[in-house]
Amino acid sequence: MTDPVIQDRLNEDLKIALRAGDQDAKDAIRYTLAAIKYAQIEKGQPLTEEETIAVLRQQAKRRADAIDQFKSGNRADLVEREESQLRVLEKYVPASMSDEELSALVAQTIGDLGVTSPKDMGKLMPALIERAGGRADGRRLSAAAKDVLSKFS
Repeated sequence: MTDPVIQDRLNEDLKIALRAGDQDAKDAIRYTLAAIKYAQIEKGQPLTEEETIAVLRQQAKRRADAIDQFKSGNRADLVEREESQLRVLEKYVPASMSDEELSALVAQTIGDLGVTSPKDMGKLMPALIERAGGRADGRRLSAAAKDVLSKFS
């Protein structure tokens, strides 16, 4: 079932953004609610809490990717809008792993799997993604794993 707490919070915050005239918050929340609804329709049943959080992360990642593209296109106005929307979405997404937590997770996983070289990234990454539980994106996991594995060579 869709996490009612997250969805209720999104709906309440949408009302607040509408009253305050906060266009960026209004847009970010509406797009996110629409994405959640679409995911529910696609699945054919309500989303679990983890699935709802995955949709939220996906929406946040889209904003981050858009920011990168707009920066490379020298569109400061659009960068500002996307950053504002990203800040709104970050309130709903569980906190990311700190660098220390990430390093500890990578070291633990490498030890558990017996990985000894960068050639074993294909074996390591799926385990890291699962153990991170969505608290770190693939880029950060990959960079941390490569950093630790480079010391083995």
